[in-house]
Amino acid sequence: MRVLTKWKDLPAFSGEQEEMDFWKQTALDPRLMNGSILKTDNRDSTTITLRFDPRMLARIKRLARSRYLNYQSMIKQWLSERMEKEIQ
Repeated sequence: MRVLTKWKDLPAFSGEQEEMDFWKQTALDPRLMNGSILKTDNRDSTTITLRFDPRMLARIKRLARSRYLNYQSMIKQWLSERMEKEIQ
């Protein structure tokens, strides 16, 4: 299976069958999808300082890297998900 790493490499399809055949043989690189996520304006954000055990921070960074994410964004996502669970 080939991996599509650049949007410009996506061909123009002449029909649905041709597109279906292409996607049966092609996967998207996860970094390509992460780069296409709409970025929000963060001017309303506040900077804080958190202290982590160095080993824990290293594990978080490795996990984020394996998911092609920024570790700080991943932590914010985790906090947001946990807040939603606590509110329910």
